[in-house]
This record gives sequence, C-alpha cells and structure tokens, in this order.
Amino acid sequence: MRRIRRTVNRVLLGLAGVVLLGTGGLVLFGGFDLPARWHLALPAHWPWSRPGDVLLAPQQRTRWTDQGWWWPVVIAALAVLVLLMLWWLLVQLRRQRLSGLLVDSGDGEGALLRGRALEDVLAAETESLDGVDRAGIRLTGRRTEPRLRASLALAPHADPGTVLRRLSDEAVAHARGSAGLNHLPADVRLRAVKHRAERVS
Repeated sequence: MRRIRRTVNRVLLGLAGVVLLGTGGLVLFGGFDLPARWHLALPAHWPWSRPGDVLLAPQQRTRWTDQGWWWPVVIAALAVLVLLMLWWLLVQLRRQRLSGLLVDSGDGEGALLRGRALEDVLAAETESLDGVDRAGIRLTGRRTEPRLRASLALAPHADPGTVLRRLSDEAVAHARGSAGLNHLPADVRLRAVKHRAERVS
C-alpha cells in the first residue's frame, strides 16, 4: 500500500509539475514577446504569443454563462477538486504509525501488542548502545508484517558500522523474538550529533 501511494504521489506531482511548467513557459514566452524578437512564425492558433494576450478570451470566459447548468457544474467540479486535494493532503500528513502488532500467543487466538510499548522498549535499548546519543523509533506497515523505522543520532566517537550491526543483532533481534516475528525489516537513518564548542580557560 505504501509503495502504491508513493507511486501515485510521484505520478501526480510529475503531472502537476509538467502542466504548471508548460503553462508558465507558454505565458512567459508570449509575455516577453519572444516570438517577435526571435522572428518565429507561430501558427495562428498558438496561445499567448504576444504580451497583450490574455489567458482566456472573452468569448471563452462567457461561452456558457447564460446556460442554466453552467454555474452548478463549475461549482460542483471545483468542490470535488478541493475535496480531492484536501484528501490527498491529509493522506500525506497522516502518521503511518502502527498502533499494534498481532502476536501469536499459542492458543490459536493471538494477542495484540501495543506498538507504542514496543517502540519505547526498542528506543531505550537502542539508546543504551555505545555511540548512540538519541534514538527515534517508529513501527509502520501492517499488524502481521510490521516494519521498523529508526532515526539514530550518533555520538562523535561512534562507528556507524558497529552501531548498525549491534542494532540488528541486539535491539531488533530482541524485538523480533519478543513479538514472535519471523522477520522485522528496518530502515535506519544515521546522523551525527553536533556539539557546541566550549571555551576552556
């Protein structure tokens, strides 16, 4: 689902960018009177070829305004467009945090483990590793197939390779075992902690 949403986002953003770039380029092309300066023979129907051209001619703006269906259709279309854009914005801003994990309790029914509890335990164990100054942990995905997203702030003396290896062999392995998961994919982001210089007297 996340991969599909990411693909849709890229396609929509790409199409919006192409439309805006093309329209803006045409308007600037005519606004700076480039066809006349460059002596270009443009077709007669070419839009916005002179500085005095407008985006929509009067006949285009008023073509259907005397029709009874025109304004209801325009208002409905704009309302649908606004709702779609708001929905898209909310989807982007929505936190994709996993509320709980389905754990096999051995009785055939299973149990629900709170995602926040596992995140707190993982963060505490990760921050106890040598070289990790701070750790932000978030679980995403589905209850039966969770994923781990970790953001680690490393101390100046930390070795990234060692930190990643210990994170995988200790913290992630313990979380995977305690939740009864066969695998727990992890996306890890590392950044260095910047300490403010202090004057020594």
